[in-house]
Amino acid sequence: MTTCGVLVVAGTHGNEVNAPWLLQQWQSNPDLIDAAGLSVQRVIGNPEALRRRCRYVDRDLNRCFLPEQLERDASGLEFQRAGDLLRLHGANGEHPCAVAIDLHSTTAAMGNSLVVYGRRPADLALAALVQGALGLPIYLHEADAQQTGFLVESWPCGLVIEVGPVPQGVLNARVVEKTRLGLETCLKVLDQVHQGSARLPAALVVHRHLGSRDLPKSDNGEPQALVHPELQGRDWQDITPAQAVFRAVDGTDCGEGLVEGEIPVFVNEAAYAEKSIAFSLTRREVWPVQPTWLPALKQLLTRAQPQAHTPLPS
Repeated sequence: MTTCGVLVVAGTHGNEVNAPWLLQQWQSNPDLIDAAGLSVQRVIGNPEALRRRCRYVDRDLNRCFLPEQLERDASGLEFQRAGDLLRLHGANGEHPCAVAIDLHSTTAAMGNSLVVYGRRPADLALAALVQGALGLPIYLHEADAQQTGFLVESWPCGLVIEVGPVPQGVLNARVVEKTRLGLETCLKVLDQVHQGSARLPAALVVHRHLGSRDLPKSDNGEPQALVHPELQGRDWQDITPAQAVFRAVDGTDCGEGLVEGEIPVFVNEAAYAEKSIAFSLTRREVWPVQPTWLPALKQLLTRAQPQAHTPLPS
């Protein structure tokens, strides 16, 4: 593959303000974050949404990386922005990048976590290295026809860092610091892969996506119950099948319970209400690391260039 670097994206959603603030500070102070000598391209994913402090203008940018739509030059600000990012920083772009790190925050009690889409060997290698360094849980999102077009899927390797909980539009020093730590760790392990010193752990622990649940709703779409108070805030935790998941205003428990081994994530995430998702369900799995993972990632980085940063777009 031709020479490629690392793309760091913040503000894919304009109301997630902590990562964009961090990148803007990094722009002013190049020593703020150790890029480990890698060639890094820093961009604000959706500058107009960030200016307006809204999640998106026309459509969720993190669902706009759909090849069939981009090939047709689909209309709308976010589709245009997705095409621009690929033309600028795709693997064959003007400033090519092999790895995309997409920085996000969440209102749910997820703590700090990693998100991987699908099972590409390079993605799994990067996730395993970061998990080994920081011990973060990994949400493996796959096989969900209702949720597609994610940014990191359009690069040869991609990883999402989620930090929270934090309200939308609120700057929080703890969230900024944890975002910085996660980003620096990603860059450090990528440099170790490039230098040939990276060592994968023996196993990768993932929470594999099973599906999502919505609130009980009336025919006109109004919620008839809320996330149960005993489920609220229990992201990543084992829940007994007997636990009710929704509660009506009169105190009545309702909704089909969980199946043994189902673990909720993104419980009551504010941004997912419009997507009819009250929470998603996962199953914890331990996978042995495969010998193909690390070489797949190393191949993308073997011809990385010396450190270079590009300005953030206005």
